[in-house]
Amino acid sequence: MEELVLFEKIENIQILKINRPKRLNALNRETVDLIDERIEEIKKDKEIRALIITGDHHFAAGADISDMIEKTPEEAKAFLFTNTFSKLEHIELPTIAAICGYALGGGLELALACDLRIASEDAQLGLPEINLGIMPGAGGTVRLPRLIGEAKAKELIYLGGRLTASEAYQYGIVNRVVKKEELMAEAFKMAKKLAEKAPLALRAAKEAILYGGDRTKTEALSRESEIWSGLFASQDQKEGMRAFLEKRTPQYQSK
Repeated sequence: MEELVLFEKIENIQILKINRPKRLNALNRETVDLIDERIEEIKKDKEIRALIITGDHHFAAGADISDMIEKTPEEAKAFLFTNTFSKLEHIELPTIAAICGYALGGGLELALACDLRIASEDAQLGLPEINLGIMPGAGGTVRLPRLIGEAKAKELIYLGGRLTASEAYQYGIVNRVVKKEELMAEAFKMAKKLAEKAPLALRAAKEAILYGGDRTKTEALSRESEIWSGLFASQDQKEGMRAFLEKRTPQYQSK
């Protein structure tokens, strides 16, 4: 039996690959539970500096409809992937969704929970739930409007259409579009660049951005000041600034 989620560590980069090719990598409860377990393992590995989530041929063609059709409201709530996607969003590492083929419904919601998104030219992205008599339920109505604005998000959610990779880039959903054969190389290249940055500073920046997303401007600015000044207690801050003045490459220790 094939593993539903493949796990590979290359140097200090972790790659998590969804592996349900016969179902176009559609997400079911078992697959998402495995992703959840992998996230917990990643959190314990202090060597990992960045995480890439991807899938062969398709990123994830939504949630598996065959698993949902007869569910009651209580069963549907238990089926939701919200907790795992939120766990991914708040992991301290920088995360990259490397998107090829379909990233629809829950698949796009998984990508939206990542920090950065790279799409291959063949990618198709969308939230088609409205066409099935439901709506996005794993963060789509929350993360997408915050990412691209309410009006554009409503258009995608209400009409349930799909975007090409180029259109998704124009909307601001993906950061880059690359040739299909270059997708993983570009994702890994970006991950390596992230891995070279000060880990504590990256973690702090992510915390500040997440905190500011649902606070007032005054609250967000106050918290940003606290997080920023707190970095001056770290060895990495001293190393980074000394390396700059000494015109050398900094050697960060996550301390």
